[in-house]
Amino acid sequence: MSSEKPTMIEFKDVHKYYGDYHALRGINATIKAGEFFSLLGPSGCGKTTLLRTIAGFEGISSGVVLIDGKDVAGIRPNHRPTNMVFQSYAIFPHLTVEQNVGFGLRKDPRSKEDKARAVDEALAMVGLAGYGKRAAHALSGGQRQRVALARALILKPKVLLLDEPLSALDKKLRENMQVELIKLQRQVGITFILVTHDQEEALVMSDRIAVMFEGQIAQLDSPEALYRLPKTRAVANFIGTMNFLPAKILSEAGGIAEIEAAGLGRMALNVEKQVTGAVSPGGATVGFRPETATLLFDTQEATDRESMATVEEVVYYGDMTYYDVKLDGTAEPMRVSMRNVFGRPVLDIGTRTRVGWSPGALVLFR
Repeated sequence: MSSEKPTMIEFKDVHKYYGDYHALRGINATIKAGEFFSLLGPSGCGKTTLLRTIAGFEGISSGVVLIDGKDVAGIRPNHRPTNMVFQSYAIFPHLTVEQNVGFGLRKDPRSKEDKARAVDEALAMVGLAGYGKRAAHALSGGQRQRVALARALILKPKVLLLDEPLSALDKKLRENMQVELIKLQRQVGITFILVTHDQEEALVMSDRIAVMFEGQIAQLDSPEALYRLPKTRAVANFIGTMNFLPAKILSEAGGIAEIEAAGLGRMALNVEKQVTGAVSPGGATVGFRPETATLLFDTQEATDRESMATVEEVVYYGDMTYYDVKLDGTAEPMRVSMRNVFGRPVLDIGTRTRVGWSPGALVLFR
């Protein structure tokens, strides 16, 4: 028996216009039931518009949006099996926590006792058991976010839509809430769709991520695949940090591309695992992540290859130091990240150093 999860959301050639502005440009994608899915991209890329088409707050100009196999065209937001947690949380400050959470049950035919029990269960689910009588305006930012989640989940939607729900929180609380949301999604087992512009947040929380630019999905993949083999330089630039060096494809045979890269020299790359775009002799760009290279100290030997470089900038972060180094034979510096372990010195600007690297960590872009 197949373990493939059924499709919960499907977009078929979805377009959205605001006058002459083309906000969504032919979106085709599927989101699985029980998946934690993220829409990631810069401001204005269309990710929130796409989320709102699922909720029913935005109509589409053409195409089809399916929820659980049903075309939702013309179905009002309150009749869709979805609920949304807004960026502002939309908590009613004049109501108590339990009144906020139970707001959506006003017309529910259940008894008062059953509604109260449902509110208590929803609060316990988000770690706010015993907070029901508190005034909503007296809550912290993290607690308000949890109340908004409880209010959305009490209606038992098939899909929970999250429009940058952590953006108003400070860094430490934001990181804690990321973990809490992951646990909550596993607990309730429903589809979560998150809109965010924070790359780290998307990588940490998601089963799959759709990276969007200018109303289109540039790449839809797992976090690891997006990070290790981005299909374009734009995706590579947006997901974390990547160094780029000019290169030439010399030849290709048997799935192996022979290339020469500035500062690194000649090497062979696996076409299937390391090359994006058509493979033919000519100019290209090679990219690699800062953590895949290392500075070699004293008599330390490279595990694979090494190149000479000069340190141009040093940024110390306590647990990590980020170096901008210029490889011999290159015009622009590249970044190398080094964990600060006991006994390892922090190099000064101007220091000559060796950089260890491996061809297996490189990606070639055409």
